[in-house]
Amino acid sequence: MRKLLTALLLSFSPLLALAAPASEASIIAFLKVTKAELIVDSVFASMEPAMRQSIEQASAGKPLNDQQKKVLELAPKRLSAMLRAELSWEKLQPLHVALYRENFDQAEIDALVAFYSSPIGQSFVSKMPIITQRAMVSMQTFMQNVMPKIEAGMREILSEAQIPSR
Repeated sequence: MRKLLTALLLSFSPLLALAAPASEASIIAFLKVTKAELIVDSVFASMEPAMRQSIEQASAGKPLNDQQKKVLELAPKRLSAMLRAELSWEKLQPLHVALYRENFDQAEIDALVAFYSSPIGQSFVSKMPIITQRAMVSMQTFMQNVMPKIEAGMREILSEAQIPSR
């Protein structure tokens, strides 16, 4: 019985080794080679125009004095600075490490580091911030076009359910 148990453990040990959780150091190496902090920067770069557009829509048609205009004009930069302080890479990196650790094993992280260290991987890395930023702008435009339909659908559902809307 003892020999059987030992044989079973030995036969499964290579599988267990393959599924070893990724180390924090290897995940940090992966985040560095993929320049993950640049993705955060591209998100912020797309947020400021989105905030500016939201403020313009909220204040459209309202009479504003010069002081109010100045405050609203500076608001996106002010809000962006506040968000950057709250969502700095130093604060976000541990969250990324935890996510990668939960979803990738050591062999996968090692393979990803190898890929992203290659010339084609680095080409991908250099283009991702642009793609991310443009995707966010496209998604914002898409959502602005879809939101009225969603709101109308919600009013219809509330009406069917005989729930008064606000």
